[in-house]
Amino acid sequence: MASALATSTAVGSSPLTATSASASSSAHHLRAVPPSGGLRYKALRAASGLAGNRRGGGRGASVVCAVQGQDATIQVPDVTKSTWQSLVMESELPVLVEFWATWCGPCKMMDPVVGNLSKEYEGKLKCYKLNTDENPDIASQYGVRSIPTMIIFKNGEKKDAVIGAVPKSTLTTCIEKFV
Repeated sequence: MASALATSTAVGSSPLTATSASASSSAHHLRAVPPSGGLRYKALRAASGLAGNRRGGGRGASVVCAVQGQDATIQVPDVTKSTWQSLVMESELPVLVEFWATWCGPCKMMDPVVGNLSKEYEGKLKCYKLNTDENPDIASQYGVRSIPTMIIFKNGEKKDAVIGAVPKSTLTTCIEKFV
């Protein structure tokens, strides 16, 4: 359906009542939803390796949408076994550490949340990510058995932990106790 919409709107039809180029003359009409007032959408053609069906072209053309006017995900710095002591244990500010792994879907969902919190609490809280596959010693030292797990440290001590993909408000409530 997205490819039919992309095809029909690309030929210059009205975005509200577009006729699919592959539809019969009896006219199956597609109704595109106009963009919401707060976001602006920009359709981009997918890279040539991704566009089309499995054979590389044709009817299944892909469309990628990018949201304009919003920052990309804020990158949270990594902490490792070698930097753990200086970045987390000796920090003068409270520290939120996200325990994650590259293969973990819920961890990927939490990445932008933790990134936004790091920006929101800049100067009051430090945020880091620890890859549990690369640093299993630290994960087991703090009893991390499920990921994502977010642990708050203050004065080198574990103060609180949140396990799982949770809403930003849950993490904010937890953070507010220690900042």
